[in-house]
Amino acid sequence: MTLTHEPIEGEHFIVVSETTGESWEIVVGLEVHCELATVTKLFCGCPNMFGDEPNTNVCPVCLGLPGSLPVLNHNVVELAIRLGRALHCTVEPSVFARKNYFYPDMPKDYQVSQFDKPINVDGWLDLPDGTRVGIERAHIEEDTGKNTHAGGSGRIHGADYSLVDYNRAGVPLVEIVGRPHIRHPEQAKTYIDELRAILLTTGASDAKMEEGSLRVDANVSVRRVGDTALGTRCEVKNLNSLRSLGRAIEYEARRQVDLLETGERIKQETRHWDEGAGRTRAGRSKEEAQDYRYFQEPDLVPLAPSAEWIAAIDAAMPPLPAARRDALASSAGVAVTETSVVIAVQRDLDQLALATIAAGGDGKRVLTHVEHNLSGDGATDLNPATFAQLVSLELGGQLTATQAKTVLAEMVTSGRAPDVIAAELGFEAMDSSELEGIVDGLIAESPDEWADFCTGDDKKRGKLQGFFTGKIMKATKGQADGKAVAALLESRRAESL
Repeated sequence: MTLTHEPIEGEHFIVVSETTGESWEIVVGLEVHCELATVTKLFCGCPNMFGDEPNTNVCPVCLGLPGSLPVLNHNVVELAIRLGRALHCTVEPSVFARKNYFYPDMPKDYQVSQFDKPINVDGWLDLPDGTRVGIERAHIEEDTGKNTHAGGSGRIHGADYSLVDYNRAGVPLVEIVGRPHIRHPEQAKTYIDELRAILLTTGASDAKMEEGSLRVDANVSVRRVGDTALGTRCEVKNLNSLRSLGRAIEYEARRQVDLLETGERIKQETRHWDEGAGRTRAGRSKEEAQDYRYFQEPDLVPLAPSAEWIAAIDAAMPPLPAARRDALASSAGVAVTETSVVIAVQRDLDQLALATIAAGGDGKRVLTHVEHNLSGDGATDLNPATFAQLVSLELGGQLTATQAKTVLAEMVTSGRAPDVIAAELGFEAMDSSELEGIVDGLIAESPDEWADFCTGDDKKRGKLQGFFTGKIMKATKGQADGKAVAALLESRRAESL
């Protein structure tokens, strides 16, 4: 069985059978659990703190001791609504329910969650490439404790003993249930990247995958290309890195196709990703809603946020990544899907780019520098007016692209004006006649390569253009303008034909 990346009806990831030649596409829906950035837990005053000594942030409420009663954390609801609105969800009256199941990391043997009446419903998230992924719901629930299995593989089977830490039990979560709109592992990774940026922008969560405050479950199924019915899904649990997410989806797709090609059926189950082995392993059969025996939590009243509260949250919403990309692309005169636009927002350099464009800098050239020559370190302190001056010097021919890059690096370090730095470094525009002489000399030194450049196909000519450009840049110590070099080489080629 081989995996191929083929653009069938967009960016779909296709599994092609080596035996039958049939093509299968993957269908993925992601469930993301994000811990909310509150000071205290969901229903009690215990600290919501990562890394403390085990079983120190606990009380009768989060341990589920008899007679203890939960009190809903107001800030949890605020952050949940803020996140829901950032995902274009409708905020509705909601009800807390008991989700019953037995795990040793659940001190109460049930989890307080939201079932048939979640707080956020029917939203979406737009990816930088313009793909829209639907959001079914984003509901509030409490986190579980954490088990540590000593010995063996680190899982409960074969462990010498297990330890449980209840510090995390009762920490507030929002579970974001995406619709099965994802068709490619890279798309899944981009979805998590974008969601993480929204979580950070809204302040809803610190979204640290390495600390478990952002955890991803991938529901993966496959179907023959052209089919519209969904296949039987398997849920790959607790993927804690983007790399693991992509690898797990690819492996699970291949595993399911292998089974279907041999006439077997896919069992709906949870599976766990084994990073070392690069495969998923069976966990437990996947429960349906009735298996959890949901019923309304008797100790909590229904939650009904007022329209005024929701409006106030909307009014205080900071600019979100998608809106920031739109604003930057419009100002620079480029497509919103341009890589440079996406990178500028990811690096929090979009405000610098906007201010530089407003100061007279060419939008496309500004974005090129942001993408290739600037990182977040120190770049945010760059003066937009002097950045715009640098771009003007470059486009005016006073600086080559290489020289402009060097000057920009010094500007970030020292904050000085580009013309001053250029003068100190001895950067001057090369006289055209001098450049022509250097080019003609190098052509004469390499007659065979020049003949191939003039008569070869596009691939060979592109390779040899790099050859000649490199020699010219070395001869001029980087002072030659790359565009001028390319134009001169093409002119000499036309004369030779």
